[in-house]
Amino acid sequence: MQQDVMIIGGGAAGFFAAIQIAQNTSKKLKITILEQSKKVLEKVKISGGGRCNVTHACFIPKELAAYYPRGNKALLGPFHRFMCGDMLAWLDEQGVPTHIEEDGRIFPMTNKSQTIIDCFTEATQKLNIKVQTQTKVFKFYSEKKYWKVETNKGLYTTKKLIIATGSSRKIWEHLAHLGHQIQSPVPSLFTFKIQSVLLKDLPGVSVRDGSVKVKDSKLQAIGPILITHWGLSGPGILKLSAWGARVMNERNYHFTIFVNWTVESVQEVKEIFLEKKQTQAKKKVIQTPLFDIPKRLWARMIQLCQIERKNFADLSKKDLEKLSQMIGHCPLEVTGKSTNKDEFVTCGGIHLDEVNFKTMESKLLPNLYFAGEVLDIDALTGGFNFQAAWTTAWVAAQAIVSEV
Repeated sequence: MQQDVMIIGGGAAGFFAAIQIAQNTSKKLKITILEQSKKVLEKVKISGGGRCNVTHACFIPKELAAYYPRGNKALLGPFHRFMCGDMLAWLDEQGVPTHIEEDGRIFPMTNKSQTIIDCFTEATQKLNIKVQTQTKVFKFYSEKKYWKVETNKGLYTTKKLIIATGSSRKIWEHLAHLGHQIQSPVPSLFTFKIQSVLLKDLPGVSVRDGSVKVKDSKLQAIGPILITHWGLSGPGILKLSAWGARVMNERNYHFTIFVNWTVESVQEVKEIFLEKKQTQAKKKVIQTPLFDIPKRLWARMIQLCQIERKNFADLSKKDLEKLSQMIGHCPLEVTGKSTNKDEFVTCGGIHLDEVNFKTMESKLLPNLYFAGEVLDIDALTGGFNFQAAWTTAWVAAQAIVSEV
């Protein structure tokens, strides 16, 4: 079966690449998407809690690139060509209005991921792009300037081949067999398992402005911190897990973190307590939460410092030191990572030095292109992983259109 363009992987990057090729050429190209499962765009469906966080309201390429622990330098050039605003404009052209939330995340106006899925599937039908599900790819190889793709549905021949299979270990292994270097995959964007009396029975309690540092490393992140049934989560923790994905994997997810539950330093916390000894001497410490720390967490801290009956005036130097450390430099032992259903970001994949980011073509294998998470690219939460998929797919599509 002869094709002009074949895409392996029926996810976000694969669909967007196919659509962009078909929309930007006057030729009637034979374009086929191969997906091994029964359904396509499954990751789109579950993303953003079923709302699909399509991108982020960050419109400066250099600032956008900073959200990618792996891929920030490689993506800078592509972001100058196609980024968040371009994706919003494209969705608007397809009749999909969007809205920006306070934290910068962007969703379809319907707040339903099915809206994005319908947009993509309707576009493939309109553009005569063939979508073949339950098609398992056994192998692919180059032969006389064409790519041969062996599947359970037969042998395909194509001029251009795009790999958009996300974190498929089997495809990575096959690409390694063809000569590509694969950065070993490890989880990114995960929460921390912590057993501590400080956190016990406080799920749902959060601080808006906190910071977390990993002991014996340079890893540090700032952001909201959420106490969960199993430990800690929230943007601050997820950010730290993304930037420290490989370090934490090397440590087998056992390490010490220091949590600052406020924006103040330990010394500043101590100075504020000394001021309270003067200005609110007779007030009970346990009844006077400070530093925007939630009441339940504050009460637990006071109890663990064994000062629940004390007024501010009664605080000793030892009390002040212990409480200030607990607030501003609180040591907690991480004993593992979470395995919740939303953890589907992996760092690892095709080594970025082996890809031409002006075209997304392999530097080793002509007419082979990559898009999305098959590359060693991953980002923080907030729509950034999808934006990398849209951008790399768009760049690959433009390069293919100019040659086919």
